[in-house]
Amino acid sequence: MIVPTSVYSIRIDSRVRKMIDELPGKKCQEEIRVLIENTVRMKRRQQLLDAAQKRQETKAPGMPAARIIREARDDR
Repeated sequence: MIVPTSVYSIRIDSRVRKMIDELPGKKCQEEIRVLIENTVRMKRRQQLLDAAQKRQETKAPGMPAARIIREARDDR
């Protein structure tokens, strides 16, 4: 499956760019891409976790699970 890609430009110090260019092969580009992807995924997971925790804090407490189970057993 071919995943569509796009270009995202960033500014880096010219000394860092020169060091990257002096490295052999194109492996550095792939490592940078993977680092960016992992960072974005980690930040997205943290956003989702924060939203879930916020929702949990505002949720009204319900009936305890043990009580629900007992009632279901008693109804048999």
